[in-house]
Amino acid sequence: MLTTGDLTESITIQAPTFAADGRGGFNTSWTDIATVWAKAWTVSSVEGVAGMQTSLKRIQKFGIRFRRVMKSGWRVKWKNQYFNITGIDPENYEWMYLTCEGVE
Repeated sequence: MLTTGDLTESITIQAPTFAADGRGGFNTSWTDIATVWAKAWTVSSVEGVAGMQTSLKRIQKFGIRFRRVMKSGWRVKWKNQYFNITGIDPENYEWMYLTCEGVE
């Protein structure tokens, strides 16, 4: 269980905004929803090779205060990195955990 003193990292939660591109497709931009304090830790980090390039798949967890509105299609900006939210686990009505995958 988290405590308020564990929340030492500032993260920004972002939601996608879609706009028509005029050719039948859509452009995606990201809108800041909230900046919150979090506890961050790496769950796993795996290096792989695809197409003659090395890539790193990083699974990151963030513990934050409970928020009623959270969606798995959103993302987290932490420092200069972006993480797609892949799982949301509310512990109770005080804390929740976001499981995220790093965006390359």
